[in-house]
Amino acid sequence: MTVISTVGRRGQMTIPRAIRRSLNLKEGDRVAFIQRGDQVVLQPLTNTLLDLRGSVPVVEPQDFDAIRRQVTQEHARKVAQNGG
Repeated sequence: MTVISTVGRRGQMTIPRAIRRSLNLKEGDRVAFIQRGDQVVLQPLTNTLLDLRGSVPVVEPQDFDAIRRQVTQEHARKVAQNGG
């Protein structure tokens, strides 16, 4: 499927309805933009660390923002290498 969208003045664009429906994207959902050479892949992010909250006991405070960034970067790297 090829669908065209236009980048606005501030770099924003609308994901066309057909693509949103195909990927089951709703308002507030997060997506990753993964660059592969001169192509960019839009990857829905369906799970976050918050979904796993409480599943691992910890004894000291954790920097979840740093952990979340690290996990997101690692996931994007794996998706880019494996093609999804």
